[in-house]
Amino acid sequence: MTTPDSLEKLLARGVDNALLRFGLGKSYLDAGKPEAAAEHLQKCLGFDPNYSAAWKLLGHACQHQGMLEEARQAWHNGLEVARKRGDKQTEKEMTVFLRRLEKAAAQEESEER
Repeated sequence: MTTPDSLEKLLARGVDNALLRFGLGKSYLDAGKPEAAAEHLQKCLGFDPNYSAAWKLLGHACQHQGMLEEARQAWHNGLEVARKRGDKQTEKEMTVFLRRLEKAAAQEESEER
């Protein structure tokens, strides 16, 4: 398993690209640091806005921070990218995540009534 520290060393040496930022985002998310993950995933998408897996993880990072609208938007953007690229697996996963998010929101709204 790659740690954020080892990847941060690459970044400190001047290496900066979509793959490194994706790796940092994933490793921070795995380490339970969604805020740092979101920062790197957003930078990853700055390099390559067609990186559907980065949109998927950005949605998770936002969701873990309680930023549900941002998670919804990330997954919606990622779905568009995945469809254009033919990335069926990522498309299916984000469709499920969006459905779950919408179901939870509807249930919460129902309980508030």
